[in-house]
Amino acid sequence: MKYIKLLFLLAVFPLFAQQGGMWIPSLLEGMNEKEMKELGMQMSAKDIYDVNNSSLKDAVPHFNGGCTSEVISPKGLLLTNHHCGYSMIQSHSTLENDYLTDGFWAKDLNEELPNPGTSVTFIVKIADVTKQVLEGTHHLNTESEIQQKIQTNISQLVNNYPKEDWQENRVKTFYEGNQYMLFVVETFKDIRLVGAPPSSIGKFGSDTDNWVWPRHTGDFSLFRIYADKNNRPAEYAADNVPYTPKHYLPISLDGIAEDDFTLVFGFPGRTQEYLPAVAVEQIVNELNPAKIAIRDAALKVQDEFMRNDQQIKIQYASKYARIANYWKKWIGENQGLTKSNAIAVKKAHEQVFQEWIKKAGKDEMYGHLIPDFEKYYDEIGPYALSRDYFYEIVNRNVELLKIGYQLVQLELVLNSKGEQAFMARKGNLINRLAATYKDYNKNVDENVFKALIDIYAKDAPKNFLPNSLKNIDPSALTTKVYLTSALTSYDSLKTLLEGNPEEVIGKLQNDPGYSLVYDIAKTYHMQVEPVYNQLNLEIQALQRTYMKALLELSPQDARIFPDANSTLRVTYGTVKGYSPKDAVYYEPVTYLEGVIEKYVPNDYEFDVPEKLLELYNKKDYGAYSENGKLPVCFIGTNHTTGGNSGSPAIDSNGNLIGLNFDRVWEGTMSDIYYDPAICRNIMVDIRYVLFIIDKYAEADNLIAEMTLVHPKKNKNKKRSRKRN
Repeated sequence: MKYIKLLFLLAVFPLFAQQGGMWIPSLLEGMNEKEMKELGMQMSAKDIYDVNNSSLKDAVPHFNGGCTSEVISPKGLLLTNHHCGYSMIQSHSTLENDYLTDGFWAKDLNEELPNPGTSVTFIVKIADVTKQVLEGTHHLNTESEIQQKIQTNISQLVNNYPKEDWQENRVKTFYEGNQYMLFVVETFKDIRLVGAPPSSIGKFGSDTDNWVWPRHTGDFSLFRIYADKNNRPAEYAADNVPYTPKHYLPISLDGIAEDDFTLVFGFPGRTQEYLPAVAVEQIVNELNPAKIAIRDAALKVQDEFMRNDQQIKIQYASKYARIANYWKKWIGENQGLTKSNAIAVKKAHEQVFQEWIKKAGKDEMYGHLIPDFEKYYDEIGPYALSRDYFYEIVNRNVELLKIGYQLVQLELVLNSKGEQAFMARKGNLINRLAATYKDYNKNVDENVFKALIDIYAKDAPKNFLPNSLKNIDPSALTTKVYLTSALTSYDSLKTLLEGNPEEVIGKLQNDPGYSLVYDIAKTYHMQVEPVYNQLNLEIQALQRTYMKALLELSPQDARIFPDANSTLRVTYGTVKGYSPKDAVYYEPVTYLEGVIEKYVPNDYEFDVPEKLLELYNKKDYGAYSENGKLPVCFIGTNHTTGGNSGSPAIDSNGNLIGLNFDRVWEGTMSDIYYDPAICRNIMVDIRYVLFIIDKYAEADNLIAEMTLVHPKKNKNKKRSRKRN
């Protein structure tokens, strides 16, 4: 019966599903190219990635290290998500010019707004350097020695691999250290804001609709890449010129239909598809619930203030969205992993894996892996949980504690590197914190602190709780800190940091906010971090060997792709609806009618701009409608994650058809376990993007830059525009 149950689980929930995958674009020839063509792709693998000729990769840069973007004109016009450009839009917003609320559209180059610190990075070349990186490691005995040698080899490669002077070499690990790839990249640092719809379009549905289908969000913003006179990367300068790309994406006006081929190109951040069952069990039962509770408490406080004060709403909009994003993701992830029976499936696969080991005569080499995983995850459990409490509360969600922790690190610089390094770090910190305090509200942070410090004291593992949080009165502690600490304002902080290192440290140690953070951080760094790091190193070594065993012993047709690691990847699929539960089926496309159905006047999340209502009432959709309706969003089977925000959705001929921005809630567990039945990515239809630019914003200058095509009608030429 046990064996029959095992076979049933693997039949219904196969580990290596015949969909999904995040593939390295330089390695698509073969199985991937064949499969893409079977799904309807008309391009070749070289059209997607080519070192010697322009290809799709040359139009898809990494946006500011966290999102993806795409070049859509010969003048370096860049498209990404509204939420990817949100902090830039916010930084230019004031009560007088509230671009978050009203939107922003530059009608010529002179109106485009610079964004210091923002960058985009193009991939020039990808090379497999596994042999060079692992050279000299096979005779080493300990994991720390192996990692040290690997880092030495990587440094030599980065320094010596051929590149142009303005380019950079980066080495990334794949398959848990079983493969290494070198990326030659070039980074542009003059990126200017060109256009953004109001948040009532770009963020429509806000947190209620986040990770949810049906979706009706125009999640896009426009930037432009500027270069020097030689078309090379340069810091911002008034005489820089729009970048001329090696390739830019034509835009299809023909739209999509169910089962159409879709290719999503981008920089997915992190997945953990090959975790053992015991690790997934720990995530579902311990780690995710703790993080969800912390962020839930922080969000409730911030939301109440934001709904009652427009200035606070502007200050905290980006922070709130950032906190809420993964809070809701973790909730959906837990639900999806439970619904998909992922833990049981992984346990069943591990039994099959043990049979593969026996059959191959590899017991001595691989037979210890699953028992060792169970041993080390049991040991690391309380340390991992303590680590999450520390990072979520001290380093992410309470701003006073986050600032205090940066000051603790400043003191550590003095102890480790001396006075000169201390003074340099102090100056940089003072300058950097100016932006933090610009969007800081003492009352909001005080209430967040009170809620979260109570959670820390009550729920974190007691063995690793600092003395300052034992048997506390949260209200009294909160009042003491926020009445007397200099960390609650920028002016008092700067005063606190005046003087020589000895004077500064003396003042810091007498500050109650700093003293609290110091005690929490000291306990964490002495009792939690060292043991966690050592156990995690052992787990990483096991995971590398486990990955090697999977690659070696799995059937030849198993779809074993490397986990995401913020490197350029291709994921392909089709436009497809899905059934999340019994008697419920979701169509793959939404329309503007759905926006109107959700419309709630003056609501924080579901308000609709007056002009959009007028265009809807007149059915004034221009060239962007389909059978009298305006498409807004669609879903597909592409395997995406964080970092794919802003990724282009590309049709079978290499034209832009949409802009990836989310996943459905039922499928957010795809970072850990991809289930093709319910995992769907969400894309804004490019026709809705064009409609907003053209009909809503009347930004003719931007439409005129683009190449608009009709591939389904075999018209591969620029559209002559008509105004309705």
